[in-house]
Amino acid sequence: MTFTRGAKRIIRWLRAIEDTILVTLLMSMLLLAITQIGLRNFYDSGIIWGDALLRVLVLWVGLIGAMVASRKGDHINIDLITRFVNVRLKTVIGFISSFATGIITGLLAYYSYRFVMLEYDDGLVAFAGVPNWICEIILPISFGVIALRYLALSYLALTPPFSERAPD
Repeated sequence: MTFTRGAKRIIRWLRAIEDTILVTLLMSMLLLAITQIGLRNFYDSGIIWGDALLRVLVLWVGLIGAMVASRKGDHINIDLITRFVNVRLKTVIGFISSFATGIITGLLAYYSYRFVMLEYDDGLVAFAGVPNWICEIILPISFGVIALRYLALSYLALTPPFSERAPD
């Protein structure tokens, strides 16, 4: 097995894990929300920590969704300028955009890691005995993955054949 085939296999495996986690969290979030609504409407009760868990699940689904969107640079962007420039300038703009995104999300990963460590030291509980830092650990993980992906995309933007491809 060549290095490229092995790397592609690992990437496919990691993508499948991301997709599975995202779908599982989204389905859990929907099931919990529907359960909460049913319990409130029909039994005048609910799961005490259900709303807090739903807020955490929204955070996790949003950040894992951002990780999935960053796989190929499918983030929200304004490409008004790139529609009117030649391929070479479009490549430079793509590099600058990806590199800047990588640096900014790298900084977000670093500072969110420091934030999670402060939460760990505080030892506060979010709900049902779950510490705050467990709920927030997705912040440095997702921003770190996004940073690595965009730094890789910035490198690929200047590497043939990616830099020589025609506009999409």
